[in-house]
Amino acid sequence: MSVRLTRNNFCRSKQRSVAALLRSCAFVLIAAAGVHAGINHPAHAASADEIKSRGYLSVATEDDYTPFEFVADGKNTGYDNDLLALVKKKIGVDVKQQVMPWSGILPGVTTGKYDMALTAVLVTDERKKSFDFASPTCEAVTFYATKKGSPIKSPDDLAGKVVGAETGSAMLADLKLFDADLKKKHGGAGIKQIVEYQSYPEAYQDLALGRVDAVANTQISLNSLIKTRPDTFSVGQAIGKPTYIAWAVKKGNGDVLKMVDTALLELRKSGEMYQLQQKWLGATYKDMPQSVN
Repeated sequence: MSVRLTRNNFCRSKQRSVAALLRSCAFVLIAAAGVHAGINHPAHAASADEIKSRGYLSVATEDDYTPFEFVADGKNTGYDNDLLALVKKKIGVDVKQQVMPWSGILPGVTTGKYDMALTAVLVTDERKKSFDFASPTCEAVTFYATKKGSPIKSPDDLAGKVVGAETGSAMLADLKLFDADLKKKHGGAGIKQIVEYQSYPEAYQDLALGRVDAVANTQISLNSLIKTRPDTFSVGQAIGKPTYIAWAVKKGNGDVLKMVDTALLELRKSGEMYQLQQKWLGATYKDMPQSVN
């Protein structure tokens, strides 16, 4: 069961308990209406003035998604953290980071708990319904990885195999679309099972142990994996279409978007972003659009 389902079940249980306590009160309908309204109204997204007044930008991030965000020698590092350090110098306010699993990041931005998802968020049409995106930080394509020596030599070989991906990720969505295409191509013979993981290190561990036959992730992340464990894993081929990675804000939060976009575009103009891309991603993406919204 996913984190979101668990949270919804808890909320429904809590609502039933509150309703039971109020059942004997004369104002139960008014109270219930108030609770219902509170649940359905979107949380307030902080304006630029409010952020400057409190003195910081609140962001949610991961700490185990190499090469974008990870911990080395007790310090948060990686492409996004280095990029954030440069952005902080330009926006004029501090940034408070809350580290959490991927599954909690986008919901936290949706509710207004955090101003931004400062992590490697793949831009998709579905996500554009709920989020606006800062200027992209790099390009991305979903690939698959296998254990060294695997008989899987092409995407078609994933038919009948067990493949893992991170729950709630765009890579999982790409994998499911690829599976649908695979079934059309092979008369219903698609991926045997898609396994969802809370984090990629768990998926890689199962791949190394032979519990899954392949894992779907961005090419950038898989190249980073191979760099650290070349004797264990191999990168396969693309199973998704090219897209972009960008930090995300709640839909309509133009103040935060403008604040961060101004800094990111300046870093592109100065070349500092491309230097970080080369350092962490092994390539530069100078043809990216200024906006993906």
